[in-house]
Amino acid sequence: MGFLLDSDFRKKLQPPDKLIKRSGIKEGMRILEVGCGSGAFTIFAARVSGIKGEVYALDIQPRMLMQLKKKLSRPENRDIKNIKLVEGDAHKLPFNDNSFDVVYTVTVLQELPDQNRALKEMKRVLKPGGILAVSEFLPDPDYPLKSTTIRLGEEAGFIQDKVEGNLWNYTVRFKAQKSM
Repeated sequence: MGFLLDSDFRKKLQPPDKLIKRSGIKEGMRILEVGCGSGAFTIFAARVSGIKGEVYALDIQPRMLMQLKKKLSRPENRDIKNIKLVEGDAHKLPFNDNSFDVVYTVTVLQELPDQNRALKEMKRVLKPGGILAVSEFLPDPDYPLKSTTIRLGEEAGFIQDKVEGNLWNYTVRFKAQKSM
C-alpha cells in the first residue's frame, strides 16, 4: 500500500509541501504525525521543521515504519536526522502531556476505531494553544466531509482555527485548549 501513498499521482493531487504549510508546521517545532504510513508527508514535515525541530512518526503497523526507515536511508534523505519512528496506537499515545506544538494526520482519522478517544489523546499530548491539523483526500474510501471533521474535532474539545483546500483535498486546523 505504501507505493500508492507515495505515488506521483497523489503528490500532484495532494502536494506535500502545501499540506505541511496548511498544517501550520514551522521551523523548530516539535511535531507528531499520527498514522505516518510509509512517510509520504513525514520527510516534508522534517525538512520544514529543520535541524532544531523534531518529527515523531507514529504508526501502529511495523511494516509501514520499515518502509519509512528504508526511505530515510536513500541518498537524497540521508541528511534528515530529526525523525523518530514510533510504533504505537493513536488511542494510547506513548508521549507525555503537553509534548508537541503540532499533531497532524493525513487520511487517518476515519481509519481509527474510536475517533473521539484518539482525538482526546492528541489533545492531551499537544501543548496549550498547539495545533491539530486533520487533512483528508477524496479518493480515500473513508473520506469525510469537512463538516464531519469539524464536528469530531469540536466534540473532542478543540477550537476550529482554519479550513483550507477544496472538496477533494482539505485541511482543518484546530487549536488545543486545555481545561483548567
